[in-house]
Amino acid sequence: MARRRKTLSQNFLNSPYAVGLVVRLAAPGAGELVVEPGAGEGVLTRALARRCDRLVAHEVDPALMARLSARTRGLAHVRAVQGDFLRSLPPREPFAVVGNIPFSRTSDIVRWCLEAPSLTSATLVTQHEYARKRTGGHGRWSLLTVRTWPEYEWRLLARVTRHHFTPVPRTDAAVLRVERRTVPLLAREALPYYGEFTAHGFTGVGGSLFATLCRRHPTRRVRAAFRDLGLAEPAPVGHVNPQQWLSLFDALYGNGPARAPVTTGVSSRAGSAPRLPGSPRSRASRRG
Repeated sequence: MARRRKTLSQNFLNSPYAVGLVVRLAAPGAGELVVEPGAGEGVLTRALARRCDRLVAHEVDPALMARLSARTRGLAHVRAVQGDFLRSLPPREPFAVVGNIPFSRTSDIVRWCLEAPSLTSATLVTQHEYARKRTGGHGRWSLLTVRTWPEYEWRLLARVTRHHFTPVPRTDAAVLRVERRTVPLLAREALPYYGEFTAHGFTGVGGSLFATLCRRHPTRRVRAAFRDLGLAEPAPVGHVNPQQWLSLFDALYGNGPARAPVTTGVSSRAGSAPRLPGSPRSRASRRG
């Protein structure tokens, strides 16, 4: 079994404390549908079943699936599904994802979650370094976090030491929470433009975010925005936090003198900026 787990790059929780910690941090709501990827033998599944009204547990390995089915037999509100979670269609109704996932498939599973229209939250056990990278660890922020920040909040909730797993992994793990915001920090129509804005900023053209943005916007406006945020012009792009990205976007594309002219689409040409139809900020973010 250890060999099979190693092949699947999955390390299963082996302590009641760690299992309870994940369930407590996931905090499934009454009536909420929960989907569990990589359920394995069902240790976490059983604990989740005691806290939620409906649970769908996915497991790709036939041998593990047999144990999962045995553990969940008699639980009418639990459905065990054999197959690759990544090939499954997301539920149409609101749902949460909770799972101790294979470390080698973390990026794919996170992407699946972010692309699911009805996802409310994802509480995932990942490698500790992955969770730190996505939540501003070491004072650095990744493009994925920055790009999705208007719609999702990313938090590292807890560290889980490696000895809580079988087989024991080389590094510690963490509980990562990705939660969809009730009201996005940007208006819906502005989100694609913000995505393009951040993608361009992370290209590194010019050697710094300041230099990159100056290729598309008047230097005086970029300099004023950096000054207002207290950002040094040579600051590496990864050191700019998500809220500062939103402020930069607002300064360069917001209402008033900084509002960009209206055109019909987003240009991908170097040095050419996308044009926004009006203010990107949502009413809720303006109130905040």
